[in-house]
Amino acid sequence: MAELVREELSALAAIFCGPHEWEVLSRSETDGTVFRIHTKAEGFMDADIPLELVFHLPVNYPSCLPGISVNSERLTRAQCVTVKEKLLEQAESLMSEPMVHELVLWIQQNLRHILNQPETRSGNEKCTFSTSTTMDDGLWITLLHLDHMRAKTKYVKTLEKWASDLRLTGRLMFMGKIILILLQGDRNNLKEYLILQKTSKVDVDSSGKKCKEKMISVLFETKVQTEHKRFLAFEVKEYSALDELQKEFETAGLKKLFSEFVLALVK
Repeated sequence: MAELVREELSALAAIFCGPHEWEVLSRSETDGTVFRIHTKAEGFMDADIPLELVFHLPVNYPSCLPGISVNSERLTRAQCVTVKEKLLEQAESLMSEPMVHELVLWIQQNLRHILNQPETRSGNEKCTFSTSTTMDDGLWITLLHLDHMRAKTKYVKTLEKWASDLRLTGRLMFMGKIILILLQGDRNNLKEYLILQKTSKVDVDSSGKKCKEKMISVLFETKVQTEHKRFLAFEVKEYSALDELQKEFETAGLKKLFSEFVLALVK
């Protein structure tokens, strides 16, 4: 097995680490690796639809497309076939690079749109589904608190990469011993970020060994409101005084968030 594929499988096992989320079905030096991922994606009326995705990585993957199978108790066979076809189309644009995680993220973000296409909707579905969406439909904001960073330079670079990969914007904020991460983006991507944050070895312990982040807390999460600023990028900022940090939150339309959650960290 190529080192690239071995690393991808290891990363996937860490990301999909919940009960029954990940299962390797077979491994062979001649036939490649087959594994199953259980996940959820937003479908009609914002309801989560369970998906069973089976991937077959041939021995010459990622130079060739993976085999993909899609099943769901909430979708018709025809819908599963269409989802599979869309995933393979997306996979073609990712050739030569490990792509499974990208494909899972993509279907989580796009399943609703795929199902809403006229040729995908089954005849027995209710007609009460509304196609109206707002510009910020699905855009959420979350505030995280980190207790500490020992390997700060490497840690920061990792967070920047995750934000970029998941198309998240916001701020990584340092003020004294306070470390805050303000993220804005698709809710599924925010969830994926949290999984990475909790399952990856991003820091080092007191003896210098790589370790997972155990001291992180979600302070706040909500759908983006009209008064909230839309961040255009993910930036790392350091503040020398509390009023500078407060101004950052007020400029972003998050004055209430600052007073309710951030000030409590200072006291």
